[in-house]
Amino acid sequence: MTDTPRRRPPVATKTGTLSIKPRSAAPEAAGSGRPDTKEWRKPVSGSPNRNRGKASFPEQANAEPERRARTPRDDSAPRSRDDRPRDERPQGDRPPRPFGDRPPRPFGDRPPRAGDERPARPAGDRPPRPFGDRPPRAGDERPARPYGDRPPRPAGDRPPRPDFAKPDADARPPRHERKKWTGEPRPPIEPSPLRDDGSIRLSKRMTELGLCSRREADEYIEKGWVRVDGEVVSELGSRVKPGQAVELDRRGQTAQDGRVTFILNKPVGYVSGQAEDGYEPASVLLVPDNRWTEDPNPTRYLRTHQRGLAPAGRLDIDSVGLLVFTQDGRIARALVGDDSKIEKEYHVRVEGTVDAAGLALLNHGLSLDGQALRPAKVSWLNEDQLRFVLREGKKRQIRRMCEMVGLKVVGLKRVRIGRIMLGHLPPGQWRYLGPDEVF
Repeated sequence: MTDTPRRRPPVATKTGTLSIKPRSAAPEAAGSGRPDTKEWRKPVSGSPNRNRGKASFPEQANAEPERRARTPRDDSAPRSRDDRPRDERPQGDRPPRPFGDRPPRPFGDRPPRAGDERPARPAGDRPPRPFGDRPPRAGDERPARPYGDRPPRPAGDRPPRPDFAKPDADARPPRHERKKWTGEPRPPIEPSPLRDDGSIRLSKRMTELGLCSRREADEYIEKGWVRVDGEVVSELGSRVKPGQAVELDRRGQTAQDGRVTFILNKPVGYVSGQAEDGYEPASVLLVPDNRWTEDPNPTRYLRTHQRGLAPAGRLDIDSVGLLVFTQDGRIARALVGDDSKIEKEYHVRVEGTVDAAGLALLNHGLSLDGQALRPAKVSWLNEDQLRFVLREGKKRQIRRMCEMVGLKVVGLKRVRIGRIMLGHLPPGQWRYLGPDEVF
């Protein structure tokens, strides 16, 4: 609530102007016998009603508001507390200094100050002082040493080291017998009591038995799928004796049976392992579109078949033929292990001639990298092709063997690994290894 007096609403007229009838005399209050004592009073100057709108006062309804003339202000000029124009303010007896028309004073020609007797030194005419010819200072009797003419000290006249020098290396123990920081001798390593009784790691024992690979063995042990003498072993690093019975749980056998093996006919221009020198790995060909239409295996292709897939053996970029990719660690170990005895057959096209002595060397008697090669089976297929049967696979072994006897390899194709033949599998296509196929 405010104490502002209530005003009558404006009345519309025909002329369109706004006018209010003045209340010269207020009527008597309804229901009372006395007249209203409040009369209409015009607001005087200085009252709080002075700034009301035009509708509040009839004489101001059609009048234009009085506007005070204002001097335009220069926005670029700085603000000042003085409300007078800038040109009317007193500036003192010093005229304003224009900005930017003062010439720059040259460096070095400053006139001498009062009390400064020495003349100004011109800039840039002082010659540089040559290095090494500094005159001797006061109290310095030794002459200045010229730069660069110090004779080299002859070798062998170095004074002996003091007594706190590094001790003789022969008196210290070897590096592998010293501690890392202090250099003190390490304590002798005590042999593990578990190794004295002939025990080995459980994962290695499972690999020897052909149950799985070392990586798969650690996975099955963590999951509790391995039993030793009928008891579950789930701790990594457990050791067993050779006489103990190790078996894989049914869940582990199911996981092993679910692993797949691909048989690929690798074309030229693909590497067996990781991509290198701009060449793609042969694993990029293992897609559903490249599956052989005559594959007798009914296994359905799944994306999970690409997990943990690794090549079991290798072929050079220029070689073609049978290449195996598998998820089964048992197959990988049987094909590329150090004790592998599975044969691999190659058809090699060569240029040149070789006599009976050279053919005998290809069968047995050659060495690579200082190691003697295992016996091989090498014979002629036709006038320009040799048949190689090997039980090992060193890097570029066949090409290097042929170079030793004067032959040049122009084509190499692997046609068999163990009992698995390449057959009619087209180049660049693959098939699954059947459940009844064994290498």
